[in-house]
Amino acid sequence: MTDSASLLFTEADIDLLARTADALSAYLGKPVLAEVMDAGETGFEWVIFAIPLNVEDDSTDMTVVQIGGANSRLLGSQGGVQLAENETYSCRFLWAVQRIDMEGIRYVKLDEQGDDVGWSETLNELLPFDLSIDDEPDDEESDAQIFIPDAPSRTLH
Repeated sequence: MTDSASLLFTEADIDLLARTADALSAYLGKPVLAEVMDAGETGFEWVIFAIPLNVEDDSTDMTVVQIGGANSRLLGSQGGVQLAENETYSCRFLWAVQRIDMEGIRYVKLDEQGDDVGWSETLNELLPFDLSIDDEPDDEESDAQIFIPDAPSRTLH
């Protein structure tokens, strides 16, 4: 077993999770909130993804969680929603990712029921979008030529 510091998300992980929340907001057309839950109680960090509920939403058949509040660590742009400081919001739980200490496994994905549905050494494998940043372009991209036809010159009178 390793120390609890190793069960924290890296800055690169946090950036990737924030971009995932923003991409989900754009894809779903609804704000998606992502909050990092502190490792203080559990010994490991985890990030929850959820959609804020409207007053008229029927939450009977969904898992409802509270996002926000004092000292919360929200990621991304929160789908453009202006969140009041220290305010908590009832949200529909979508899924979560937690850090874990097992051989060959660093991350576990939980579904809306809280069940483990994915395990991986890399965070990218558990996310719904490939948001990795390539430092070097593919060979095809680097060989591409841009054709810009010469525009006829015009004289303005």
